[in-house]
Amino acid sequence: MNNTQSLVLIDGSSYLFRAFHALPNLMSTKGAPTGAIRGVISMIKKLIKEYDDSQIIVVFDAKGKTFRNDLYAEYKANRAKMPDELRLQIEPIQDIIRLMGLPLVIVRGCGGR
Repeated sequence: MNNTQSLVLIDGSSYLFRAFHALPNLMSTKGAPTGAIRGVISMIKKLIKEYDDSQIIVVFDAKGKTFRNDLYAEYKANRAKMPDELRLQIEPIQDIIRLMGLPLVIVRGCGGR
């Protein structure tokens, strides 16, 4: 008898950018951007359905500098600043993930947005 459970790790930061750039500029009735929220949550719900017997954990990059900055001072030096329309959607996405009962992992010093 095999009692092991599969583990699915979701790169939430990757999903965030993917959804933001793939979907149109959706807005709530109050004018708040919601496209990334809709996209990320839809992708997570699809994985939950596809891997219903698995433990699912969502991982997001922590805000700020990372070990990569220490290794290479020019890390992300030429990258554009995150758009405000995207930044405003991060906290609601993370709140929804928690409300869905999924573990959310954010490790300071890893990732970096």
